[in-house]
Amino acid sequence: MPVHGEIWTVKELFVLPNEYIYWAIQIVMYPFMTGLVAGAFVLSSLYHVFGVKQLREIARFALVFSMALLPVAMMPLMLHLLQPFRGIKVLMTPHFTSAIAAFGIVFLTYGSIVASEIWFVYRKHLVETVLALRKKADRTAGEGMRLAIFSVLTLGAYDISEEAIKKDHRAVSILAGIGIPVACFLHGYAGFIFGSVKANALWMTPLMPVIFIMSAVVSGIALSLLVYIVTMEIRKFNAKRKRRGRMSGPTPEQIKGVEVAEVRITTKYLLLFMVFAISLELLDLIFRGYTAVKSWDILRQVIYGKDFANIFVFQYGMGNLLPFILLLLPGITVRRTVLITLLVLLGVFMMRWNVVIGGQAFSLTLSGFMHYHMPIIPHDLETFKEGLGGVLTVAVTPFIIFWVLNKVFPVFQEEAR
Repeated sequence: MPVHGEIWTVKELFVLPNEYIYWAIQIVMYPFMTGLVAGAFVLSSLYHVFGVKQLREIARFALVFSMALLPVAMMPLMLHLLQPFRGIKVLMTPHFTSAIAAFGIVFLTYGSIVASEIWFVYRKHLVETVLALRKKADRTAGEGMRLAIFSVLTLGAYDISEEAIKKDHRAVSILAGIGIPVACFLHGYAGFIFGSVKANALWMTPLMPVIFIMSAVVSGIALSLLVYIVTMEIRKFNAKRKRRGRMSGPTPEQIKGVEVAEVRITTKYLLLFMVFAISLELLDLIFRGYTAVKSWDILRQVIYGKDFANIFVFQYGMGNLLPFILLLLPGITVRRTVLITLLVLLGVFMMRWNVVIGGQAFSLTLSGFMHYHMPIIPHDLETFKEGLGGVLTVAVTPFIIFWVLNKVFPVFQEEAR
């Protein structure tokens, strides 16, 4: 039976016999997905906490999307573990001196905050739906099932008076305020895990948690904005079909107006957080070169040689510099925003790749290298989980969850009515 990591590791020069790239693509996906969760929540909190009224529409969208991303945050770890059924122990047996157990505590806390916030945001919608369905005498089987589900979700709180709604809004603001540091800690924990590994020269830096947090906010805003644009384009297409059929609803022009307004204000915040993220990454790179510790010689060969294209072309060039320039150009458009968000997501993903895979690229002998080849066509369960199949599974799942959640918690006001 081959050793875990032997299948996708290619060695070069002087490498120890028991050295392989053990942390593969799923450990790249893990901090990437948790970052998307935190970033989407921060975007929604810009409205709920800081009162940025221009982000009202996309804030609801980002909040529900954050909830859809949350269950997927643990999927990469579960796919990576050889004994995934033991993973539940992290959540069920808290341990306050273990870093991985701390993740379980923060994960449950953050999930509770997001679920509670969604309930307060949509409580009026749930109650109105229940009352409307109860008035219908000839309910279908689907409507009866919907009535049962929504009745449970109301938790027996049917007061939708003006005073009760104000209390709901106050509760949302408090929960969002508490949720911001918890969301940052949820993702900063991943940076803490890497930054505290003293045996790895590329990971050992106190800036790692902060870099992870800022890049997480950038990636979460970018993905939320991208999915929002795609959803709005679908709504415009459906609105055109309804207009031909003379059905009621928002017109394509109204939907386009809201979309353009949300895109313009959200890209400004994306640019702001990109400035912080890029500055921290460059500061870390300059700091490593200036201090030039014992391992700098091998690190320099990895950064400026073996992984030059991954770091300076894909991460800094296409993922940071190019979208930054596109954001600075006047007259932002929806099409340009789509390109910007895709490039930003590429840059953040490559940052995670270069940290996880690049951090394992050099041998502990400091005289050899290892190269990672991700399995594309699986020939067993292991190569499926740690290959392209596992990546696609993790990438597609949040959109399926989001589609289901949108049936219960509609992200657009018109659909809620």
